Amino acid sequence: MAKEKVILAYSGGLDTTAIIPWLKENYDYDVVCCCVDCGQGNELDGLEERAKYSGAAKLYIEDITDEFCDDYIIPCVQAGAVYENKYLLGTSMARPGIAKKLVEIARKEGAVAICHGATGKGNDQIRFELSIKALAPDIKIIAPWRDSKWKLQSREDEIEYCKQHGIDLPFGTDQSYSRDRNLWHISHEGLELEDPANEPNYDHLLVLGVSPEKAPDEPEYVTMTFEKGVPTSVNGKKMKVSDIIRELNRLGGKHGIGIIDIVENRVVGMKSRGVYETPGGTILMEAHKQLEELVLDRATMETKKDMGNKLSQIVYEGKWFTPLCEAVCAFVKSTQEYVTGEVKFKLYKGNIIKAGTTSPYSLYSESLASFTTGELYDHHDADGFITLFGLPLKVRAMKMLELEKNKTNQE
Repeated sequence: MAKEKVILAYSGGLDTTAIIPWLKENYDYDVVCCCVDCGQGNELDGLEERAKYSGAAKLYIEDITDEFCDDYIIPCVQAGAVYENKYLLGTSMARPGIAKKLVEIARKEGAVAICHGATGKGNDQIRFELSIKALAPDIKIIAPWRDSKWKLQSREDEIEYCKQHGIDLPFGTDQSYSRDRNLWHISHEGLELEDPANEPNYDHLLVLGVSPEKAPDEPEYVTMTFEKGVPTSVNGKKMKVSDIIRELNRLGGKHGIGIIDIVENRVVGMKSRGVYETPGGTILMEAHKQLEELVLDRATMETKKDMGNKLSQIVYEGKWFTPLCEAVCAFVKSTQEYVTGEVKFKLYKGNIIKAGTTSPYSLYSESLASFTTGELYDHHDADGFITLFGLPLKVRAMKMLELEKNKTNQE
């Protein structure tokens, strides 16, 4: 009789390698590994051999890079979704796409469970599990780090466990940064970053670029075009979104763009400190914002800012597959109808400096903005406007004077 199957979200690292024999030993499942490629590069090299050697029945490597860019990154860029004013949601945006693919493979394989290696302290357990519950409420979820059967508490424990099960791979016991990488960003946690009093060792830490101090002494001009809020070209070359992000990563990394050091509030209640590199994403977000300044009216921008903050919270908390997320994204998409044009800026030592923006839908009127305002605007019209606009203030001030006067008379 064939064994039941579990789909394991697999990276090839020590944790998910140790989970393969642990699942077979404690649940008697056939383990089907699934590595979802969101643009993490050479981290995928040699995975198939490693998974089979570790006891997996099968390995899927699923490339969702373009889907990640088009269906998850772009809605967040269009919304201006930034968590706690700094974090561009690199890990958060990827998790629902990964979970969706895990569910697809589970359905294809007829699996009864999905397993992930996220710890019980972090946000990823929430993001994976909320997405799986929304897409496949019938599938069991296994989280070893929260499972009473999981007795491994250190890298040394995991390496020894693997060796006991015939898996001898070159995993080191030395501690390094805990990293998560995809096309949009790379995050760093651990080592000196665990104490917020410590300055990051950028020479040791950075992967995608250099610090601003080590960036070139000459600025570099970049031109981008957008159509309906979606980037379409860089420096005159039309490209799909994923290739635009790759090119912006190269340019941004070169000039020390998009390095942030943040102490953020995790969903589970604790604060965590991390350094994020998002060179291309930082440029793309800023360029999009630069174009919106020219095209969107004031009231729409105000509401859209609120929706961007709301979407950042939704995505950070793993609630992508919810009616609220769908509704917020629908509002944001409706605001992008005329976000079309060209943005020019220069990159210099960590800075993105405006160098000119044009759009056929620009609401900027040079004649209105100048001191000689022409026929559309009469300076005298401001009298009535200010009177009405300031009426609540005046009424309140008059009332306060009246009360003060009455109080003085009574005394």
